[in-house]
Amino acid sequence: MQVLERTPTLQTKLPAVGTTIFTVMSQLAAEKGAVNLGQGFPDFACDPALVNAVTSAMQSGHNQYPPMTGVPALRNAVATKIEALHARKYSADTEITITAGATQAIITAILAVVRTGDEVIVLEPCYDSYVPNIELAGGTVVRVPLTPKTFRPDFEKISAAITPKTRAILINSPHNPSATIWSEAEMLQLQDILAPTEILLISDEVYEHMVFDGQQHQSATRFAGLAARAFIVSSFGKTYHVTGWKVGYVAAPASLTAEFRKVHQFNVFTVNTPVQHALAAYMASPAPYQELPAFYQRKRDLFLSGIQKTRLKPLHTQGSYFQCVDISAISDLNEADFCKWLTTEIGVAAIPLSAFYGNGFDQRVVRFCFAKKDETLLLALERLAKL
Repeated sequence: MQVLERTPTLQTKLPAVGTTIFTVMSQLAAEKGAVNLGQGFPDFACDPALVNAVTSAMQSGHNQYPPMTGVPALRNAVATKIEALHARKYSADTEITITAGATQAIITAILAVVRTGDEVIVLEPCYDSYVPNIELAGGTVVRVPLTPKTFRPDFEKISAAITPKTRAILINSPHNPSATIWSEAEMLQLQDILAPTEILLISDEVYEHMVFDGQQHQSATRFAGLAARAFIVSSFGKTYHVTGWKVGYVAAPASLTAEFRKVHQFNVFTVNTPVQHALAAYMASPAPYQELPAFYQRKRDLFLSGIQKTRLKPLHTQGSYFQCVDISAISDLNEADFCKWLTTEIGVAAIPLSAFYGNGFDQRVVRFCFAKKDETLLLALERLAKL
């Protein structure tokens, strides 16, 4: 009997998802020998003390499963940090969970609370995992644009988007890709809008320690009415220059955490043991995250000084490690084609902001990442000087 090889036809759960713009631009940058300022990760090493702490944890025998919720010492360190920075006390036992990066934290929170037919508000432009996460949970994505060019939240549009089906809203500050931060007044306005509702908040704060010019990160933990309904998401990878370790955390009230952990335990169960012990030991000193704003502000200013010598028009970077620029004075190309031209002809890769919108909205703005060695930034600026 002859057996035919035939793979069953599969109906995709994510028909709109293909190869991401990050992959496309990174491949093009590699092909053309371009300086890759597109994808958002550092090209420099972390503190050797942190690597040594992982080695020490391994040598001390921390190589088996940790608790599902995370190593107690690390959960305690997170709770201590949040209380010190934002005066909000979370129970390390019942309100802090260690995750396999912030992206896992976000999808787990969505899967825990979003049911078929629920609506979830996202503010565009937004990080590319939000929409597929909601769709995988059976939810309906409700897209609300931030104000073009300034990227401030439009509270009239947010209020108008709320219906009896609204289950949650996602916010992100400091914001990827625009590099803006939410003000205290804006957080208070969001708190007022949500107060009479049962809407949950997922607050993506992975760039929390990258806020510049003496400003303060307005974490949702600082506002009682928001903290009471929020999953606060952050990332050790972003803070300590170890994005490849994929370790993050979620802080949320005990009732929300209980639901989060139900999904988490079957989603990843737990997170790399020796890295958790290393991070807990490393967090004994707050200096690394306290010094991060000045560290990245210097890189921002270095990159900005070079950009200002070109016809690119820089938008104001308030936080994160991104710099957006208006390309209108240089080219009539759309954002995506401009980024391909820039990579191929100038030798520097960037990301179009249109990639962060569901409808590909094009406002002639592209994004660079300045989380790079000074020599990388200087080489990119030397090439961009042609503009």
